[in-house]
Formats: sequence, C-alpha cells, structure tokens
Amino acid sequence: MTTITVEGAAGGDDAEREPDPSDSLRTFGAVVQALREHAGLSRVAFGERVGFSKHTVESVELGRRMPDDAFVERAEEVLGNTGALRKAARHLTRGEPGLAVWFRRWARLERLAACLGTYECRLIPGLLQSEGYARAAFDNSIPPLADVQTEAQAVARMERQKLIRERPNTAFSFVVEEHIVRRRLGGDEVARGQLDHMLSFAELRNVSVQIMPTDSVCHAGLDGPLALLEMPDGKRLAYSEGQKNGRLITDAKQVTVLHQRYATLRAQALNPVDSVGLLKRIRGAL
Repeated sequence: MTTITVEGAAGGDDAEREPDPSDSLRTFGAVVQALREHAGLSRVAFGERVGFSKHTVESVELGRRMPDDAFVERAEEVLGNTGALRKAARHLTRGEPGLAVWFRRWARLERLAACLGTYECRLIPGLLQSEGYARAAFDNSIPPLADVQTEAQAVARMERQKLIRERPNTAFSFVVEEHIVRRRLGGDEVARGQLDHMLSFAELRNVSVQIMPTDSVCHAGLDGPLALLEMPDGKRLAYSEGQKNGRLITDAKQVTVLHQRYATLRAQALNPVDSVGLLKRIRGAL
C-alpha cells in the first residue's frame, strides 16, 4: 500500500506547513507590479483596465495566483505591449501555492477522475465550501494563520472547486452529516451563504448531495471521513485522514471495503431530493 499525506477538509493544518509560492510566480508578479507602478496605475485602476478585481491583481503580484492567458494578454496591452509579460509567462511554473505539498497528488487525481465520492463528518467538504465558509474555517486554525497563508489557501480552494463545473461529465457525490450543515461556522451570514452555495451545486446534473440525518439508527461511516475516486480506466483509489495525517489508499482490497462502506452510507442517508429539502428548511430558519 502506498501512503501520502494530503489536505484536511478544513485546511487549517495546510497553512502551518504551507510551502512558499514558487519563484517563477513571485518573479512574474514582481514584473507586473513594477510595470504597473511605472505606468502610474493603482491596483484598482489597473484591475479595471484588464477586467480583473483588485484582489486578483494583488494575488498575481504577490505570487499567490497563477495568471491565466487573459490576464497576461490584457496586462501586456495595458502596460505598453513590450512583450515582457508574454515572455515572462512562458517561464511560469505552476507551483500550486495554497495547496500543501502532500495534497497535490490527490488534487491532480481529482482533475482526472471519472467520478468522485466524499463522506464528511467534520465540516463541509472543501469542494462544496463557499469562500466565506472556507475563510471562517481558516480563521479557526490552531495555531493561527498569517494573512498571506489564509489568502493563499482561500484562493487555492476556490480554484480547485472550479473543476465541478468545468467537468460536467464527471460525477461528484457527497454525503454530509446533518450536524455539519446546522453548525453556524462564521456566523449566520456565512452559514446562509454556505447553504446557498451547496444548494447551487446540488442543482447541477453531475452533483449529488445527500445528508446523513442525526437521528439515523444505522451508520456505515463510524470510522471517519473518506474520499473515493475512479479513474477513466476503471482504477479505484481512496483517501482517509485524521488530524495532521492522511493517506492515499491503493490496495485493491482496502479500496473495495471503503467503496462498500460509501455505498451503504448513500443508502442510509436521505436521498438527494429530501436532502435538498432539509437544506432549504435549515436555510429558512437562519
């Protein structure tokens, strides 16, 4: 069996050991900042001209976010069309700032999988978290995170989450404990935003959200959270974690057991329609 430590659902432990952003991202960001300041533009003014928020401009300049092609092209045009940014962009290395080193292998597998399943009993799964909820989770990290760590993690989580909409032919299944969605992490406003966020994902044809009711008398997930995926070639993998540790499970017998547990969990949980109904009732009570 091969093991690898990966990201926890909350992300708090990630930041404690978060690697620095790659040199190429920092260098590219410094070039953007220098050219912007030479042009006499604030981040707000520059962002308006290139069609990106001040927040995004800042993240790129500080080496926390990989600029996409649209950013590079628009920035090049606004800053004089010297060709410097296009040339610098060719040397960018995707260091995936905001994702812990030990999580990157699982994150890459997620992007390739034909289907994914997640059971959570601690907090909303990362792939379903709203930005406000994610930031609230990071704010509760022990030891406390620096602002730059929180920002990098929040950006990475939202970027990772895009794969649900970008891969409409990939099936995503989630089983979440009822007590998690009732917890008002971050306050009522954040909780309402999180429920709205989950409900919007539940409307997608490739997403199934099921709630495990607190009054269930049978439960196949008592050993804790788990994540499963199946690759296009049929290979199945699993991931299990606890505090400050996690492992990618490749042994076929162990993976089979975890798939059996997850299938039983789905049968024990509320069906997707009833789960959405419960989420709406919880949302209405906030």
